[in-house]
Amino acid sequence: MKLGLVGLSASGKTTLFNLLTGADEAMGFASGRADAKVGMAVVPDKRVDYLSAMFKPRKTAHAQIECTDLPGLATGGGSEGSNQFLSAIRNVDALVQVARAFDRSGVPHVLGSIDPARDLELLHMELLLSDLGVVEKRIERLRTGKKLSKENQTELQALERILPVLAAEGRVATLEFTEEERGQLRGFSFLTERPVLVCINLDDGQFRSREYPGKEKLLAYAGEHGMPVLPICAELELEISRLALEDREPFLADLNITESGIDRLARAAYSLLGLISFFTVGEDEVKAWTIEAATSARRAAGKIHSDIERGFIRAEVVKCRDLENLGSMAKVKDKGLFRLEGKEYPVEDGDIINFRFNV
Repeated sequence: MKLGLVGLSASGKTTLFNLLTGADEAMGFASGRADAKVGMAVVPDKRVDYLSAMFKPRKTAHAQIECTDLPGLATGGGSEGSNQFLSAIRNVDALVQVARAFDRSGVPHVLGSIDPARDLELLHMELLLSDLGVVEKRIERLRTGKKLSKENQTELQALERILPVLAAEGRVATLEFTEEERGQLRGFSFLTERPVLVCINLDDGQFRSREYPGKEKLLAYAGEHGMPVLPICAELELEISRLALEDREPFLADLNITESGIDRLARAAYSLLGLISFFTVGEDEVKAWTIEAATSARRAAGKIHSDIERGFIRAEVVKCRDLENLGSMAKVKDKGLFRLEGKEYPVEDGDIINFRFNV
């Protein structure tokens, strides 16, 4: 999974990036960064920890999320920085838009006032104008061509449906396409088609009360555009994450949270993208694998290695919750909860799978 962290300068997105990845990138309005930074965030999962304690493997591998801290969005648009921003954003699966609600005298908002809904709309317009320009140019080229192939006709019809939606400040994500249309549109990589998760960045007082300037307007805007909203206090959570493990709990309890920022963001991102985890276990390795929900067993096998997918025979499946409840594989089998599944079995979140294959 690849997430792009986006937002205006001084919104706190680099603070969030450091929280998620453990990096130490320069933060603040004067950092002057114009390039994208990439880091890996380990997804905490108590199920992986449990399986690792049971099997005692030589290696334990949690799922990971690739996070990209994109350049701060230029408010004027059309600049070289804006072009770098739009280019970098095409490489991610989903956007985490950091909207600022905190107010601090030493960190001025680039637009002079706190209005998170306005900031969301500004990013939306930047992405929309990019998509609109691409669609208008392609439609003009297709319409002025001498003869359209069947594929080009399909593409033109789809683009002509997209154009009025973008002109009305909508998103490509709201439209449905046939498989044929999707095939013709795949190369466009529309920016307004990417799922968006909103992280509203609060100060510690706002985080405790869950009240902040422009809250109703923000929630209405996010709801209208199908964007889930995740409250976070990036600066304070970053400070807590740098404490020793045994010292973190009192501070998290003071914020009335039981999970870290990466826990909450990972769960929201998995839900947004329709992703789940399955596990492989053994003496060599316990590992979490990320796939789309309802992926077939055979395709899930291909996530591990193409040879396993090609030579797939059966999947031996145990639910992690059953193993936790009963305490051993032997007891799981005694209860009849060890199953053999075929290639079309839809893998479920928390499945522990051993693939039988022959190549």
